[in-house]
Amino acid sequence: MKVRAKKHLGQHFLTDKNICEKIAFQHKSHQGCTKVLEIGPGMGAITEYLLKQTDQDLYVMEIDRDSIAYLNVNFPQLKDKIIEADFLKMDLKKIMGEDSFAVVGNFPYNISSQILFKCLDYRDQIPEIMGMFQKEVAMRVAEKPGTKTYGIMSVLLQAFYDIEYCFTVDEHVFNPPPKVKSGVIRCTRNERGSLPCDEKLFIRVVKMSFNQRRKTIRNSIKQLISGTDFDHPFLTLRPERLSVEDFIELTQAVAGIVRVETAEN
Repeated sequence: MKVRAKKHLGQHFLTDKNICEKIAFQHKSHQGCTKVLEIGPGMGAITEYLLKQTDQDLYVMEIDRDSIAYLNVNFPQLKDKIIEADFLKMDLKKIMGEDSFAVVGNFPYNISSQILFKCLDYRDQIPEIMGMFQKEVAMRVAEKPGTKTYGIMSVLLQAFYDIEYCFTVDEHVFNPPPKVKSGVIRCTRNERGSLPCDEKLFIRVVKMSFNQRRKTIRNSIKQLISGTDFDHPFLTLRPERLSVEDFIELTQAVAGIVRVETAEN
């Protein structure tokens, strides 16, 4: 029994077992986490090697019914742990309760960014994210300040995770082969825990700054500081120059203006 890759689901099945094993063993049980949730296992190319990590409690989540049928037949050891659901719509606490769990997978490229942002929503429970993305996305997540690749996703993920770009995967090891190269990254939750600033304001400042990334930050966030005498050295810079810590500092400074305006109103 084989599963036909479905274009609308962004499926590209890995066929090189050496690459599958190499990907699976990037998972390191960060912070002692033993539960693992694999997203989009397909025909279990990576699942096979995750199961060899006998200290792990593996669950898999798949939206494709053909893949679900295949997994039930070929991976009986996953009985009751094969979940037919859309990761983006699922309340993960219904599966994992309050336990910590790692998220791994060969993520569908068409929703990979959304998967990462959902993981951020559950970051208190997810100490590790390990998987394969379109290379461009993987590099953007892992990028450091000072380049055109560095952006919103870089800052928001790196605020809570340390990102390691592991290796690049060529197109020919997939069926069907994608039109782009892939990149494997490992995100391990850092020690920051929570931000020392208003998190919603932090996200707003980051998004506003990069939405007009060719402009200086003063122009990008003018909606927040308009009509005030607010000044800060970062306002003369473009957003790609600022680290996570810099954005935290800027948010703390902007919060003072927001609080004043709220009090006056």
